[in-house]
Amino acid sequence: MKKLISFFLKISVALLLLVMLAASASAQCAMCRATVENSISNGSGLAAGLNAGILYLASVPYLMLAGLAYFWYRHSRRQRMLNQGLSFRG
Repeated sequence: MKKLISFFLKISVALLLLVMLAASASAQCAMCRATVENSISNGSGLAAGLNAGILYLASVPYLMLAGLAYFWYRHSRRQRMLNQGLSFRG
């Protein structure tokens, strides 16, 4: 029970920090938008680079989630086979 309370406390602190940091991050949006609008009018490739950066940053959590799902599946499959008395390779 102590581990569960400790886990939820850590998650709560992490979420609180994320919420507190989101306010300062949203202040940059107007500056980025103005910069991108100016670069588009000047013919610069800054907008394409910014879009690529956003896609890169957005893909990382999905890749982490996919990796976590893979290891969870592999662990549950191994446990199921061990419970059935079968050998597991890999």
